[in-house]
Amino acid sequence: MKTLIVILGPTGVGKTELSLQIAEQFGSCIISADSRQFYRDIPIGTAAPTPEQLARVKHYFVGTLGLEDYYSAAQYEADTLQLLAQLFEQQEVVVMSGGSMMYIDAVCKGIDDIPTVTDETRQMVHSRYEAEGLESLVSELRLLDPAYYECVDRKNTARVLHALEICYQTGQTFTSFRTGKKKLRPFNIIKVGLNRPRPELFDRINLRVSAMMDEGLLAEVRRVLPFRNCNSLNTVGYKELFNYLEGEWELDFALDRMRKNTRVYAKKQLTWFKRDESVCWFHPEESSIFDRLHDAVAAYKKI
Repeated sequence: MKTLIVILGPTGVGKTELSLQIAEQFGSCIISADSRQFYRDIPIGTAAPTPEQLARVKHYFVGTLGLEDYYSAAQYEADTLQLLAQLFEQQEVVVMSGGSMMYIDAVCKGIDDIPTVTDETRQMVHSRYEAEGLESLVSELRLLDPAYYECVDRKNTARVLHALEICYQTGQTFTSFRTGKKKLRPFNIIKVGLNRPRPELFDRINLRVSAMMDEGLLAEVRRVLPFRNCNSLNTVGYKELFNYLEGEWELDFALDRMRKNTRVYAKKQLTWFKRDESVCWFHPEESSIFDRLHDAVAAYKKI
């Protein structure tokens, strides 16, 4: 049976290089599961694979979308399953790597069959968000879908808006479509979780922010400033530097916030991934990863 190796973990932990090494060992391509690396024009702030890394191993879903394009975990599930069906005709093993929790779950477990939102509904909700702000829409979500209001990250604009889109379009709660039923996949899945001691991980995150600035992050953010309201840019790094460019924050303060918010996001990722008991955890520099993976893949081939 074919095998999907999923390399997951918090931002800054070292997924990119290890994924390249694993893909090279198994003769695989890499499917990105980083929802921000899907977008063109923002390679520095999303820590996208460099041209040299892209030349080492073929990647899918890196730099394929425009900043204004709409994309969802449900679409990613459909696109990735279609791609995997093609790739598994040619190879035994495929590597997927990233830290976007919902996107990884969409492929490995399946996502609920939630109605597709029309362009008109999406535009209406987005216009209300621009006119009224997030707090007003969160209050409305509390009235329309109190169950989802209790569990959603109320500061996550994309999730709040999407829930309201479903409520408006269907006349039903978003919660009513969330069954959480796991779907069967026609391939084996091996999940490799990468983690480091907290001080080590946080040091890497802090250093990476400085490295991004040296690589030209500020110029990249300035270039995409006209698109700042796009969901693709509603993410750590761009939000903080937008505030600097618009005169709301000093640069040092914006960078400190960027480091802090990235650390907070890394902790959220780990909390999410640690709930999954099927993940085998390693330090990224642990050499036994490769032997363990080869043994696991070999065992699946005998099934």
